[in-house]
Amino acid sequence: MAEVRVAILGASGWMGKVHTMAYQTFPHFMGTAGGTASVVALVEENPKAAAELGFRAPGAKILQSWREAVQDPEVELIDICLPDSLHYEVAKAALLAGKHVYCEKPLAETATQARELADIAKSKGLITRVGHAFPRNPVHDLAREIIVAGEIGEIKMFKACQHVDVYGDPLAPFMWRADGKLAPTGIIGDTGTHVFSFMDFLVGRVSELIADTFIVTPRRPVVSGLGYGEQARLSGNEQWSDVTNPDGTNILCKFANGARGLVDFSRMATGRKFMQTYEVYGTKGSLSYTYDEVNRLRFYTNEDANGRRGFREIDVGPERETFRAFLPLPNFALGYNESKIIEAAEVIRSITTGQQMWPTFEAGHHICQIVDACMESSRLGRWVSIA
Repeated sequence: MAEVRVAILGASGWMGKVHTMAYQTFPHFMGTAGGTASVVALVEENPKAAAELGFRAPGAKILQSWREAVQDPEVELIDICLPDSLHYEVAKAALLAGKHVYCEKPLAETATQARELADIAKSKGLITRVGHAFPRNPVHDLAREIIVAGEIGEIKMFKACQHVDVYGDPLAPFMWRADGKLAPTGIIGDTGTHVFSFMDFLVGRVSELIADTFIVTPRRPVVSGLGYGEQARLSGNEQWSDVTNPDGTNILCKFANGARGLVDFSRMATGRKFMQTYEVYGTKGSLSYTYDEVNRLRFYTNEDANGRRGFREIDVGPERETFRAFLPLPNFALGYNESKIIEAAEVIRSITTGQQMWPTFEAGHHICQIVDACMESSRLGRWVSIA
């Protein structure tokens, strides 16, 4: 049984906690045939936050610098859960040091950076993975199988959205995700990339798009010590910071296979705590999904008898290995943390077998190309091609 030694960077944050838990728990559900993980280092530059890390991974080194983890000969896999602006620098250093890399999305600030990372990884024969966990819900494997088998025919249209209201309140505090220096692409890199991962996984490459990006609330109060999604009472004496990246985006796109797309996402859709949907329309049928019914896919086919045609509900269940690992009955609902557990298990299996699994840095590069095109299109006010 192979064991992969992992360092988690940004260990005290939301994603750091999720990744640490995923490595520790996946063998309980997914088994050990694909290897196991040992979290040997947790990296957190904030001493106060770092002081609480010891109990999460007993025996792990608690480090303040990501460079220490990258240079540590014991570490085989660098797991990056840091702010967007650090992804490229850290991933490049890790790859050059001969480490496998699992990086939360977005992979980099630009497609040029992502291309460089993918090329370095390929030249060194290293395993890479981008943290697009939503498509690892087994319901989306079913959707892909239906598409690949041609059951809905040639895809003609794709529609999708993802909305939250973390910034629905104009007085919600400023956070690093609204800082154009720490997160240059704003909601596009944060939420848009989730939608783009579905596009890549289900439909294929995007060849051209036109986008409108926008800021809804240009200034927000600064309240220290708050995490993602937390609210605060304002005293009236707060400093205010400018929001310097997009709050929302609307996109029209064309895929390389001829399909058309209509996509929108935002962080200010008041009342939408988490809305994620997609619809895939083909010449023989269609698929529909909403996260509110997290393991349910709706399937329509023209092959049904006239007068009997309509969407059928398919509840993914234990007939699929990645669902059965957790639950013996359908419609018990696997959520986000389970998708992350599946993802972590796949990362470790990729390293122990040497077999890359989607989404690698190569897929991450294309998703970064879409992000770049959105920013450029909105700035220029025209359609932009993606090579």
